[in-house]
Amino acid sequence: MELANGNYSLHQVEKPCSGNLLEPPIDLEAALKECSSALDLFLNNKFSDALALLAPWKSQSMYHAMGYSSMLVMQAGMTFDPKDMNAAMESLSDALLTCQRFRKKTGIMETLVNLWHRQSPESLTEEEMHAELCYAEVLLQKAALTFLDESIIGFIKGGMRIRNSYQIFKECQALVQGSTEMEKTSMYVHFKGGVSMGIGSFNLMLSLLPARILKLMEFLGFSGDREVGLSELRAGASSDSLRSILSTLTLLMFHLYISVILGSGDVDLSEAEALLEPYANRFPNGALMLFYVARISLLKGNITFAEEKFHACIAAQHEWRQIHHLCYWELMWAYSFEQNWREAYHYADLLCKESKWSQAVYMFQKASILSMLPEEEVKKLGENVEDLFREVDGLRLRLAGKSIPTEKFAAKKAQRYVSSKPVKLVVPALEMMYVWNGFTIVGKRADLTENILATLEKAEEEIKYSSSPSDYHLDDQCVIQLLKGLCLRQLGQLDQAEVCFNRVLSSESDLKHDNYLVPFTMYEMGLLHKQRGDMEKAIFVLESAKLNYKDYSMESRLHFRIHAVLNSIESFEAKMPPSRMAA
Repeated sequence: MELANGNYSLHQVEKPCSGNLLEPPIDLEAALKECSSALDLFLNNKFSDALALLAPWKSQSMYHAMGYSSMLVMQAGMTFDPKDMNAAMESLSDALLTCQRFRKKTGIMETLVNLWHRQSPESLTEEEMHAELCYAEVLLQKAALTFLDESIIGFIKGGMRIRNSYQIFKECQALVQGSTEMEKTSMYVHFKGGVSMGIGSFNLMLSLLPARILKLMEFLGFSGDREVGLSELRAGASSDSLRSILSTLTLLMFHLYISVILGSGDVDLSEAEALLEPYANRFPNGALMLFYVARISLLKGNITFAEEKFHACIAAQHEWRQIHHLCYWELMWAYSFEQNWREAYHYADLLCKESKWSQAVYMFQKASILSMLPEEEVKKLGENVEDLFREVDGLRLRLAGKSIPTEKFAAKKAQRYVSSKPVKLVVPALEMMYVWNGFTIVGKRADLTENILATLEKAEEEIKYSSSPSDYHLDDQCVIQLLKGLCLRQLGQLDQAEVCFNRVLSSESDLKHDNYLVPFTMYEMGLLHKQRGDMEKAIFVLESAKLNYKDYSMESRLHFRIHAVLNSIESFEAKMPPSRMAA
């Protein structure tokens, strides 16, 4: 093997022996084509075949190394199995070494110069530019897995890797902006598409952060402009590059999950459908495509069709059972929205038995769903609700040394069952539906909203006339009032909704356990004023919820939601004609 200027050339790397014959070397263009073939196999549910295609070259080709490790990271992220985590982390370390071999080697003087001046495109070969990009992507994936380490050292390492990854992406962006000759090559589209994906993802994810955190991140050198992020990802998704599908999946994740869980629930479903359509046509039986088709239908309120597609996704492949678990989660919620608690229980039970992602949440969901069924039916299923709730706290995970907020919330709610005289939770499955912002989906269907409202009113009557009110009596009443107000607001009955919200707010000083209720109710009141068109009052209430309360359950999640709503109001006002603003 020839060594030139301290660099290994990809064109000079030879494939391992096959029998007694030496395979010819693979060049950058051939590597990109073969990785594209592996990606097609992956999207056609042939996961083992995709890994088998990449494996022989993962020590010699930066793209094979990155593709192979990326698939293992995806698997580890879905299983949370320590063996999968270790395999993914080991593969990422190997991939970094492979990518490093193709990065430009610099001496001490050149390193010092680069601290002050960006490298010009002419100073790097095409291979070296791709090596920078691949290295940044692998480094970012390793950072994500490092955050799962429970130590503070792991947290610091993860943060440093994210910063290094971001800086390399910025350097690659500068190379794109300054490149001329490279644009003429067939590989340029793959490099530019990768830059768009990296810069777009960073900007989009950082833009979700509340203002005070974003200011700190910007001080550290990060930028978080949502429009820049969306624009870059759209450019990456529309390019004919290896990473087009990754930009597309990032946008789908933003529209179909992040905007729902960490936002106000206003989702751009038309863009999501347009992004998914070419891949759904090309891979009609691909599990990922079927999954996202189902998710879009669910968010539209087409729940029966969504259920059919989730079942089709399960039937499409049996190699990666983790995709089944994603479908079980969605089906559990779909049936919960319909209050088909028997079917919802079935999928919650499957998650408890098969998935390691968040056993505490799964157990709480299972017990909560059973709480919505008649006691005689629960007995027929052979379940004991009280025992299930008691298990929740012991199943909690810790990420980066901290408790997961939803698990912490579930464990706190389940504490009622620890004592010798447990106090039953009221409508716990509906309360968790609210935590996951599921009411934004229910709200698309007046019939489902009215059915849930009827359930809440029934629960309200039961606790109102309880013969022996517990210490949780007022808190339980306020939970019901918050959810009732939400249903009424979604049905357009704003005055009645405001009455419910005010009942919660007037009880603030007397609440004993559920400290999240008042700030979350203020958030819902802010949305009510926004729905009325009173933006000034909406902003005042939302800012009050953000600034005047702290140390309550799900605080970060509410701050994300408030941030999203305030941004939407700001965007709305910016688009208004000056005459209407003055009015």
